[in-house]
Amino acid sequence: MKNSILILLMVFLAWSCKKDDDEDEVIVVETSSLSEVSIENDAEIREYLETHFYNYEDFAAKSEGFDYTIRLDTIAGDNADKIPLIDQVESIKVNVDSDDFNLSTEEEDVEHTLYYLTAREGVGVSPTVVDSLYLNYEGSLLDGSVFDSKTGGPVWLDLVNTVTGFKNGLSLFNSGGDVVENEDGTFEVEGSGVGLLFIPSGLAYFSSSTVGESYAPIIFKINVLRVEESDHDQDGIPTIQEDINGDLDIGNDDTDEDGFPDYFDQDDDGDGIATKTEISDDDGNIIIPYPDTDNDGTPDYLDPDN
Repeated sequence: MKNSILILLMVFLAWSCKKDDDEDEVIVVETSSLSEVSIENDAEIREYLETHFYNYEDFAAKSEGFDYTIRLDTIAGDNADKIPLIDQVESIKVNVDSDDFNLSTEEEDVEHTLYYLTAREGVGVSPTVVDSLYLNYEGSLLDGSVFDSKTGGPVWLDLVNTVTGFKNGLSLFNSGGDVVENEDGTFEVEGSGVGLLFIPSGLAYFSSSTVGESYAPIIFKINVLRVEESDHDQDGIPTIQEDINGDLDIGNDDTDEDGFPDYFDQDDDGDGIATKTEISDDDGNIIIPYPDTDNDGTPDYLDPDN
């Protein structure tokens, strides 16, 4: 009995030591640089664009009952003669600061290419990168794996809270026009903007596995129905105008340096007078152009001397 207990004790101690060793083992995954991933992602996206097509013939025919849904497929077999996406997309360049991903590197701005395709030109206005949108969308990886979908019904989305590639891409599309009520009580928006976004990971989630895979380029199918101009702090200044330095990053504009960016600050210059008061007349109507009492080129709501 003593020998049996001793043997069991030795086995337990050996297993415990091995378990502790395993737990203490640290696996270090090297983070790729922003510039390296940008090049790799662009090659992946371009390969996809060269080998895939969308149902452009359906959009051209506009047959009765067509739902303006984009469908993607591989150019092969019966589809060997289809026009590849690479011949139909447009692109813009977007710079990304490596600090946005907390990368310890000497890189600063790294240029990324955002590809987009307009399947149907919307008849309404284009959003800015900080507006609210009423839309349908579907996000997927290049292999077709869907990671986010709002196709069952439109949703309101604040672009401020979306990734760089999504907000920049959506600003390239027009929204829809009139709202039409159907006989069954549902509503439709005429002439909505329909298209595709092809976004490298540097303009999306980069090393995060949010979409199911790190460093993954992604695709969004979008259908833009309505646009609402945003004024997040309700101070009378549209949010896009609170981007004082014009870099499309409203989080780094803080005129009075109080820790609250101007788009969330109802007293932008910190002079104790509300921004809305400084831009309104006695009846509460906003004065355009915004008042500049001392004519120094800085409107009163951004000038603590007034």
